[in-house]
Amino acid sequence: MATAKEETATFTLNLTENVRFNGAPAELTLGADGALRWRGVGVGVGGGGERRVGLEEEVLGIEVEGSRLIRIRAFVGESEGVACGKGERVGKRARRDYVFEMPTDEAAMRWNDKLTDHINSLGRPKHLFIIVNPFGGKKCGSKIFQAEVKSLLDAAGILYTVKETMHQLHAQEIAYSLDISKYDGIVCVSGDGVLAEVVNGLLHREDWETAIKMPLGVIPAGTGNGMAKSLLHSAGELYSVSNAVFAIIRGHKRSLDVATITQGETKFFSVLLLTWGLVADIDIESEKYRWMGSARLEFYALVRIMNLRKYSGRVQFVPAPGYEECGEPLKKVDVRKSDDNLSQEGQRNNAKPYCRSYHGPSVEFEDSEWRSLDGPFISAWVNNVPWCAEDFMSAPEAKFSDGYLDVIIVRDCPKSALLSMMLKMSDGSYIKSPYVMYLKVKAFRLEPGQRMEDPTNGGVIDSDGEVIARGDKSHHRNQQKYLMAYGPPIEMTIDKGLATIFSPC
Repeated sequence: MATAKEETATFTLNLTENVRFNGAPAELTLGADGALRWRGVGVGVGGGGERRVGLEEEVLGIEVEGSRLIRIRAFVGESEGVACGKGERVGKRARRDYVFEMPTDEAAMRWNDKLTDHINSLGRPKHLFIIVNPFGGKKCGSKIFQAEVKSLLDAAGILYTVKETMHQLHAQEIAYSLDISKYDGIVCVSGDGVLAEVVNGLLHREDWETAIKMPLGVIPAGTGNGMAKSLLHSAGELYSVSNAVFAIIRGHKRSLDVATITQGETKFFSVLLLTWGLVADIDIESEKYRWMGSARLEFYALVRIMNLRKYSGRVQFVPAPGYEECGEPLKKVDVRKSDDNLSQEGQRNNAKPYCRSYHGPSVEFEDSEWRSLDGPFISAWVNNVPWCAEDFMSAPEAKFSDGYLDVIIVRDCPKSALLSMMLKMSDGSYIKSPYVMYLKVKAFRLEPGQRMEDPTNGGVIDSDGEVIARGDKSHHRNQQKYLMAYGPPIEMTIDKGLATIFSPC
């Protein structure tokens, strides 16, 4: 049986036409590789060079004007013909239109049919549901959609339905009740928090097994934008809104691990990270400087390092192969899943009893597999993808669907070394520091404690940009605000490739 690629090659092979381009004669060819090439007077440098545009990697859409004109709407990079997955950096792209005048009406119809068939064979989305967060980052989500997203989708001929979020967890509510049969994907114009909300909404549905297969897309419009950066960087693409949009238009997909964060009967599903200690403090406490955009993270990192905190506590984990010697072995693990150990402040009053929803991966670990590390800790950082923000490569060895979590632990470190590490975050080389423990795990458990300098205050536990537990003084004034309690164990397990995400490659 012929593959889709072979079938595509069959109907595109050896199609050639004498046309006019920019008012001058030219020879236009559609090759078996899905590339349009044309040469002739007035084409290219000096009037006779060959031009090329790839239907799969550069063309947005095709439009017939009148009876003989065919307009090719393209998004062309500086480096033409770059093969995905070879580690080559794709240059900045720009919109280009190429208009060809066919010799006859019949030729125009024939070419339009061939080009349209080829585009349709690529599996691109036809109708998207787009969630715009107008409050994230510098509050530019709506502006980004109108200025940079809409025009590319229109040029590609993709239908879309747009919904702006009105409040926290609105995206989760939307995903929970959305009629997914109408759409080919859900796209978040936001930071990473809205993407996490969508995943939680889909997994809380009764039809979660079908819903979670819906391809998800993310267009960076928040503060961190770690998922968008991770996806574009993995394909050698420049990080930009337009490149993120084009990745969705092209329709390539990849599997994405989903972590289940559990405390008793309470669950939260994560696709990016969980942090506690220094990194969580920087992420959450810097909210007051949100007007600075992503620069707020660098600024507040300096503030927190100069006023360094350490936390008591314990972490436990099931190591991935190759990391079995990290930590101390446990002969018996106190799982502590009894409700008696959970404070009522960790349960939301309005939580829904998602009886038939996804409950996390079905995994069992023997007691002997678990390892342990005791505090004090400066930071514990659990990652699912390489980048936590557009400027910070927190887990350079993380993969999108390897079934492991990447953990970075710092227990003791001079301030000068922390400052040096911060300067090496942009390429991930900070993990080479002797003060950093980097490991891959199958499961992770956190028992957070109080600040060593101030035992009346605990820390913040942050997942995908949202606080899920808080133990500082502000917590006692807002006891019902957070999903989980601070103190009892919080456990993470990973479900390999559970979700699907639009990707450049």
